[in-house]
Amino acid sequence: MRPSKHPARRAFGLFSALLTVLAALAALLGTASAAQADTAICEPFGTTTIQGRYIVQNNRWGISEPQCITATDSGFRIDRADGSVPTNGAPKSYPSVFNGCHYTNCSPGTSLPARLSTVSSAPTSISYSYVSGGVYDAAYDIWLDPEPRTDGVNRTEIMVWFNKVGPVQPVGSQTGTATVAGRQWQVWSGNNGSNDVLSFVAPSAISSWSFDVMDFVQQAVSRGLAEDDWYLTSVQAGFEPWENGAGLAVTSFSSTIETGDGGPGGPGEPAGCKVAYATNVWPGGFTADVTVTNTGSSPVDGWQLAFTLPAGQRITSAWNAGVSPSSGAVTASSVTHNARIAPGSSVSFGFQGTYGGSFAAPAGFSLNGSACTTG
Repeated sequence: MRPSKHPARRAFGLFSALLTVLAALAALLGTASAAQADTAICEPFGTTTIQGRYIVQNNRWGISEPQCITATDSGFRIDRADGSVPTNGAPKSYPSVFNGCHYTNCSPGTSLPARLSTVSSAPTSISYSYVSGGVYDAAYDIWLDPEPRTDGVNRTEIMVWFNKVGPVQPVGSQTGTATVAGRQWQVWSGNNGSNDVLSFVAPSAISSWSFDVMDFVQQAVSRGLAEDDWYLTSVQAGFEPWENGAGLAVTSFSSTIETGDGGPGGPGEPAGCKVAYATNVWPGGFTADVTVTNTGSSPVDGWQLAFTLPAGQRITSAWNAGVSPSSGAVTASSVTHNARIAPGSSVSFGFQGTYGGSFAAPAGFSLNGSACTTG
């Protein structure tokens, strides 16, 4: 074989081939990185944040067998759901995605809890993906309480059953039917020993729907299970499985709380606020004292202060607020004794933590979704 007459062209050809291989490898790595963006959760009460504003929770509480879910950017799916429980009792879990506060875990920047009388609408949208061969319901939960509760069990739970598969039924007994948000529902009412439960069961499966949460809240008020001065604390969408459940998924979820009285917390109705952040720092550790001032003209009823801890910082304990998660984008939520901030007034809370490298303060703060000034 004769040597090439154009060695430079041969080298260029090899270089082009190498670029092609590198491009293909980059594409594969890009695909792997996208796949790795999904978060697997197998811890019984493990959680993660999606879209920077909602929390996905595994919430396996009724059985010891493993349950694993994968949080996606738009929702979650159940990958593993071992074991079963009797269908005449409580389900084995409630994997879900939520906006608001659930056992001190508050979604970033949420405007919940919010007093019912200040909420003009609460538009939400949900899409489910169902499977056969299991026993479960697909339920949208709405939680109400006389106090702006960010921890523990609320007084009233509203359950909207989009679907049910197998011999299961809501808490209590059926009391009739009702048309709510343009749909017909079977209405059930009862108490599970911890809270009142008002359930609306669809006669046939609903795969996706957009509606106003307040339509169902007003049903609870009209039945004496809530009052206008109570608080909406969270909305949650997920599944209650009794048997199996692998493959079930929430494929999309959105939730917005809008206030119509000039009060803080809803889109277009920002709360005026100022934050003072004072620290005491020593090698590897620090404390932070945070003062939140309401600079607006309306009271803040139930507050969440969202901020991002610099890399390497982790909260180990807190006082006068519930703070979660312990690192990254965190939310400090009011407790019962400091839930209201009158115009011109302030509340304070604090926490202790650890850090690595150089110490820095958070870059910014937002109160119930509205940016605050600092100083």
